[in-house]
Amino acid sequence: MKKLILSALAVAALQYTTMAQTQLFDGKTTTGWHAYLQKDAGPWSVVDGALQFDPKAPNSADLVTDGEYENYELSVDWKIAEGGNSGIIFGVHEDPALGATYLSGIEMQVLDNVKAEDNKKPSHLAGSLYDLKAAPADAAKPAGQWNTAKIRKDKGHLTFWLNGKQTVDVQIGGPEWIEMLNNSKFKTWKDFAAYPKGRIALQSHGAVVAYKNITLKQL
Repeated sequence: MKKLILSALAVAALQYTTMAQTQLFDGKTTTGWHAYLQKDAGPWSVVDGALQFDPKAPNSADLVTDGEYENYELSVDWKIAEGGNSGIIFGVHEDPALGATYLSGIEMQVLDNVKAEDNKKPSHLAGSLYDLKAAPADAAKPAGQWNTAKIRKDKGHLTFWLNGKQTVDVQIGGPEWIEMLNNSKFKTWKDFAAYPKGRIALQSHGAVVAYKNITLKQL
């Protein structure tokens, strides 16, 4: 009987974990996403099972989730073209008064660390909390290869991983956060990181970039 009870509990736990995990991208369509401040996906489309940005398309815009999220663990695979720059931006408040996702959202950097122009500052390398906290330079794979990123946001506690290596661990609003913020370009941006609940964005930044296996587990 004890074994049966333990087995039932294990099955229930597995079912709960499965239910709590949400596929934000079905691998086939842009359902659940739209270009920032637009009605459709704009310059983004599905290519080889991934959401891909076309830098040659008109009306360049970041792609954002239809839903808003607050406490979660996000997992996503990304691949960037040679010399490319992008980012995973979260806590995005979509408002015509804010012309870009980065005015409110916090960013995990996506970058070709070797050939991108924005590779001079450590906190601008792939896996970093952009312009705030640097990731190890060797955390990212070369351009053209798939990387696996994970972002955990739990009551303001941020933890980043890139390819299994932890790159960031900080509490929003804590002493370290305040110090980093005061030494960043965001120190006078009143809407930056101001919205605990918001959309998740994939950044368009002039280069081909692709994202797939996008899952979210609410905490």
